[in-house]
Amino acid sequence: MKRFHKALVLISMVMITGIASAQSQPATSTKTAAQEQAVNPDKPVATFEQTVIDMGEIPQGIPKSVEFKLTNSGKEPLMISSAKGSCGCTNLKYSSDPVLAGKSTTISATYNAAAAGGFSKTITVITNADSSPVKLTLKGKVIPKNEPAKKAE
Repeated sequence: MKRFHKALVLISMVMITGIASAQSQPATSTKTAAQEQAVNPDKPVATFEQTVIDMGEIPQGIPKSVEFKLTNSGKEPLMISSAKGSCGCTNLKYSSDPVLAGKSTTISATYNAAAAGGFSKTITVITNADSSPVKLTLKGKVIPKNEPAKKAE
């Protein structure tokens, strides 16, 4: 009986310590873009014309490029820290120069079209406008070399 009592006391102490420890942890930040904008109303604002581009059907082995237009809708200069594709099949080009208020830049994405079939690739863009990265998407279908591509209507 004494063993049971000691075990019960030990378990209670561990639980109380765990609860106290969990309550003393700092809360994680869950600020929205609007709240961050309220903190600094002059900060840059990254506005993409579109975040998904359907490349349609493209012939296998012939790379195709598209551009994502990015406008700084804020007041301070916008900087692109990085842009990374989800795989090596997408080559990216973008300027490291600041985008002034009201001005635009582009992120060029070239898909190599090496593998036949449907594809959906993401590009993760990190800027000084927001603490969360922006996800851009390329999608389409690569038509095998021996099959003609359908014309878009």
